[in-house]
Amino acid sequence: MIPSQWLATLLGGFIAVQAAVAIDLTVTDQSSLKSAAKQVATDMMNYYDNRDSKNIPGKLDGTWWEGGSMFMILIQYWFLTGDSQFNSVIQEGMYWQKGEDDFFPSNYSQYLGNDDQVFWGLAAITAAELNFPEESNQPSWVSLAQGVFNTQVPRWDTSTCHGGLRWQIWPYQAGYQTKNAISNGGLFQLAARLALYTHNQTYAQWAERIWDWSATTPLLKEKNWNIADSTSPESGCTDHGDWQWTYNYATYISGAAYMHNYTDGKESKWKEGIEGLLGTSEQFYPTKGFGSDDGSILAEITCEAIEKCDRNQITFKAYFSSWLAWLTLIVPGTSDQILPKLATSATAATKTCVKDGHLCGIQWYKQASDGTDGLEQQMAVLGVLNANLVPFKNQAPYTSDTGGTSKGNPSAGTNSTATNTLITKPITTGDRAGAGILTVIFVTGWVVAITWMIRGG
Repeated sequence: MIPSQWLATLLGGFIAVQAAVAIDLTVTDQSSLKSAAKQVATDMMNYYDNRDSKNIPGKLDGTWWEGGSMFMILIQYWFLTGDSQFNSVIQEGMYWQKGEDDFFPSNYSQYLGNDDQVFWGLAAITAAELNFPEESNQPSWVSLAQGVFNTQVPRWDTSTCHGGLRWQIWPYQAGYQTKNAISNGGLFQLAARLALYTHNQTYAQWAERIWDWSATTPLLKEKNWNIADSTSPESGCTDHGDWQWTYNYATYISGAAYMHNYTDGKESKWKEGIEGLLGTSEQFYPTKGFGSDDGSILAEITCEAIEKCDRNQITFKAYFSSWLAWLTLIVPGTSDQILPKLATSATAATKTCVKDGHLCGIQWYKQASDGTDGLEQQMAVLGVLNANLVPFKNQAPYTSDTGGTSKGNPSAGTNSTATNTLITKPITTGDRAGAGILTVIFVTGWVVAITWMIRGG
């Protein structure tokens, strides 16, 4: 080989190696974390900017709910890094999709589920807690979260299983026959966060009601702290779909953390729930079968090893990572259990960001490209990078009396059409009588509750 050929080969190899480590992360260095997060966020937003539905702010191709979850992760990114380049896009998308101040826009309302809607509510309460900028001619972030709460609570279904939210809202949807963990856990978390932010007892009462009801079903087994993905009204909510997902655990853990803080740690049930669910969440750091034998890298164990994660499931680790990281500021004494594994997971995650020099994968335990890429992969990695920035910022979520500037509207969403339900069987005289009694009781109680909330919070 002549020297020039040898030099060209050497340089080519050097360039290839450089491309393979395009995102170089030192997880203990705040500047390194911010730099990595900026690259990942920028690539995520490139996917957003190049989508087919780009003329509809906040709407992703083929999915509506992921827009809300993406904005939630981006709001955290802004707060933790100070990078405001995406703020106008976040505001535009959030306000565009607000519906009747309840994140139930008419264009999509006929096929949405309770879980779809609640993620936008969680994005809104995140914006309120982190003082994300509001536009003066728009509803406040906390009022939009309240609008979601106010439209979901009337869907609480006591006609089967003594309570619980159904997965999907309309009887013609297949998921209407299911009560699932993320719909109920999502509303539980939203209620708990509204309770802490507003100090309004009604939200706390609903959070406790949802937790206690969940514990009567397989959705939250306090005996062994296992969370089933779903159960069915047809079985009386005794059967269970046992696929294990990170975000189901994280939403109940997060809600319990907010309730622990709200009650000043005086109710042992919340601390017990946090500790129990954190314990069973260790399953998401597998010690065999996932390319790592030390149990330190986060994995979506139900779908990653068999390479069957759909686009929704690819995002779940973003929520698990970020919600647990914020928990460490809400519940003192949890950092040592949570943060070290989020650090090793972030390091592994960025090692997958090598496709085209910087695009990320989802099988973090491979610590190399897994051949996949997409907006969802970027969101998952951004979530775990955000999580590692939380202790550097070291600022717990604001509340209305600790610096939160977003002002509430307890009646938000109460004039919405989002609470409408459909009737699927003929109504008998008995049905009319029973429904009339229940309607009077429910509506009267709800009006009283809303009136109290308006006066008190």
